[in-house]
Amino acid sequence: MAALAPDGYQFDTRQYDAKMTELLSVSADGQEFFTSYDEVCDTFDAMGLQENLLRGIYAYGFEKPSAIQQRGIVPFCKGLDVIQQAQSGTGKTATFCSGILQQLDYDLVQCQALVLAPTRELAQQIEKVMRALGDYLNVKVHACVGGTSVREDQRILSSGVHVVVGTPGRVFDMLRRQSLRPDCMKMFVLDEADEMLSRGFKDQIYDIFQMLPPKIQVGVFSATMPPEALEITRKFMNKPVRILVKRDELTLEGIKQFYVHVDKEEWKLETLCDLYESLAITQSVIFVNTRRKVDWLTDKMRSRDHTVSATHGDMDQNTRDIIMREFRSGSSRMLITTDLLARGIDVQQVSLVINYDLPTQPENYLHRIGRSGRFGRKGVAINFVTGDDERMLSDIQRFYNVVVAELPSNIADLL
Repeated sequence: MAALAPDGYQFDTRQYDAKMTELLSVSADGQEFFTSYDEVCDTFDAMGLQENLLRGIYAYGFEKPSAIQQRGIVPFCKGLDVIQQAQSGTGKTATFCSGILQQLDYDLVQCQALVLAPTRELAQQIEKVMRALGDYLNVKVHACVGGTSVREDQRILSSGVHVVVGTPGRVFDMLRRQSLRPDCMKMFVLDEADEMLSRGFKDQIYDIFQMLPPKIQVGVFSATMPPEALEITRKFMNKPVRILVKRDELTLEGIKQFYVHVDKEEWKLETLCDLYESLAITQSVIFVNTRRKVDWLTDKMRSRDHTVSATHGDMDQNTRDIIMREFRSGSSRMLITTDLLARGIDVQQVSLVINYDLPTQPENYLHRIGRSGRFGRKGVAINFVTGDDERMLSDIQRFYNVVVAELPSNIADLL
């Protein structure tokens, strides 16, 4: 992005950031501050993870690790300090959750890992992923965020948890009150570090760091590495390895994205049926936000004589596998599902993804529609947008730097 200096001279802030990064990444004695880590594990099975963690990973719907997971899980599990840089929506959360879950001592019900996130929503999302992946490990996780009861936080913390995920303000408060004890903490993760700093949390992060054990393992996860983020890594990390997943490995290129304005929620069903009748679609995936809606929409489509498959997280793995096989074989043209399974769907023939509901997190947009253009083929994504969704649509466009246009009438020609 070019910024305009006061005298009208344009300079490229990306070049500036890159130069600062280069300067900051070399320590005073001229040595590189961090080393790169290039080992790649193509499968979760090859990572040496404990059996019950693997069970959780597969039950969550992951089949193959993403680029950051292939490089990032193992060094974290080895106890190394890591700087992991990848765009949002690429699987960073599951990377550090797996690294933490692998290293916990489950017999010790004390906080051993602390994860900081910039927003309450993200902290709660991380808590959900940590719980889901640690389902077979009986992990105890608690989200400490503002806007909730301090007393309730204190009660849960005193009863004992393995992992605390939180926002800086509430976490610092709990540490200060000694309701959150740092004595047994051995892992500290800073998620979305760039976002944290842009929200002005720098001083609080420093204050929290001062209260943690000196030999704690540190992981910093970020989409970009602005100079302030590197400064943090230099102050608090010990010989970190840096894992960089380039933006071009994760892309929405080749996927045409459109929206359809739907005045009322109840009109989405008619819109879907109209679309369906006008298109000779090979196969499509329809995303909704709740399990109940999967069941509801499946019933509605079947009652109109459409052959549809449906999966969600309440079904056991075996049932989901059977349904996915049936869909892959082409015996049904439409799969209705929730975000939980967005990551586990790799279907060669899918040329259309419909977001019947927009995702609740912008990151999930990539997981959903990134499927349709897989393997270098073109794809189309259509988003149903009510008045309530307009803000999320603009967030998504900003987040991925894309323009989502209104659906043209010649949609059939695009597929």
